[in-house]
Amino acid sequence: MEYQLFTLANGIRVVHQQVDSPVAHFGVVVNTGSRDEEEHEQGMAHFIEHTLFKGTRKRKAYQIINRIEDVGGELNAYTTKEETAIYATFLSEYYSRTIELISDIVVNAAFPEKEIELEKEVVVEEINSYNDSPAELIYDEFEELIYNGHPIARNILGTPETVRAFSREKIKSFIKKNYHTHQMVICSVGNIQAAKFEKLVKAHFDILPEKNNAPVRKPFSGYIAQSNEVVKDTFQSHCIVGAEAYHIDHNMRLPLVLLNNILGGNSMNSKLNMSLREKHGLVYNVEANYTPYTDTGIFTVYFGTERSNLYKAFDLVMKEFKWFREQKMKHQTLERAKKQLIGQLAISNENREDLMLTIGRSYLYFNKIDTIDAVIEKINNITPDDIFQVSNEILVPQNLSKLIFL
Repeated sequence: MEYQLFTLANGIRVVHQQVDSPVAHFGVVVNTGSRDEEEHEQGMAHFIEHTLFKGTRKRKAYQIINRIEDVGGELNAYTTKEETAIYATFLSEYYSRTIELISDIVVNAAFPEKEIELEKEVVVEEINSYNDSPAELIYDEFEELIYNGHPIARNILGTPETVRAFSREKIKSFIKKNYHTHQMVICSVGNIQAAKFEKLVKAHFDILPEKNNAPVRKPFSGYIAQSNEVVKDTFQSHCIVGAEAYHIDHNMRLPLVLLNNILGGNSMNSKLNMSLREKHGLVYNVEANYTPYTDTGIFTVYFGTERSNLYKAFDLVMKEFKWFREQKMKHQTLERAKKQLIGQLAISNENREDLMLTIGRSYLYFNKIDTIDAVIEKINNITPDDIFQVSNEILVPQNLSKLIFL
């Protein structure tokens, strides 16, 4: 799998993979997210993601949407704690149209006052909708528990109060402070020749003035396990248990990814699903998640259950944790788990939108892209000792935090 890599004069890095497909994917990933906000700016990165599409110097909002959707494509974006992405899926014959449009959005976003005021209420409704979903809300509140007082603790959407205080001037100030060309990656997967692709990208993105400032982020340290119970008017009780975990460049990150998948990944045969759902019938959904950040990470197990079954389900989770701390996986069992993760990775790579965003993030954070074969080799090199070490570093009872919605 070969990638075309080059850097624009203004410092924007570019990665493209040519594939034989009628469908293409193109995007821009920026190393700016909600953790880069001041307390009074909470929700700003996400709000900018929304309002980027509300008009440029030459297009109204409806013209931006129609430019892609009129030819069957889709325009999208997301914001995380550490990054923002704008991207599109479209027929490969419309590469020129798409690159020009996303360039216009990135370079010439106008942030019209009228659209800002309308979008404030849209985002407030998004916040209200999120607050009505305890199975989603509990994740944010758990990160607030884990990273108490740190910028990474604050939720991505912000609050109605902070969002309603945003203005065009505040948006432009945040962009000036946080969005820099050397912290941007253009990523693409589609059927276009390398020379033509490079010419189009340079024509439309070289015009962005160079800004070379790395984000100055307050590192997280001093994790202390916490426990909290919150009374909610819900039909189920919801529980998250977890701890601080490895950062994105940690040498044990991949063994934790594998352990996470074994415990509560997407497959029905995960340890926790087999125990809590299939054997005991206590839950509809139980899942493990591991999210690495640049200087920290978080591992969680979530489940929802009838109130009377809450502590029985929790004890079963702790029983699985204990097994992994005390037993080394048999070689044959670990090999099956590796094959499962490798299969999931290969299938995910067939989703070329995911692939485009994955190579963009990899180039953004590591300035390189591992081929799928290189990742598979790393997975195959994981040993029972690695899983045992990770279990005894992450799943230790005194290090675990817990949040319950009763």
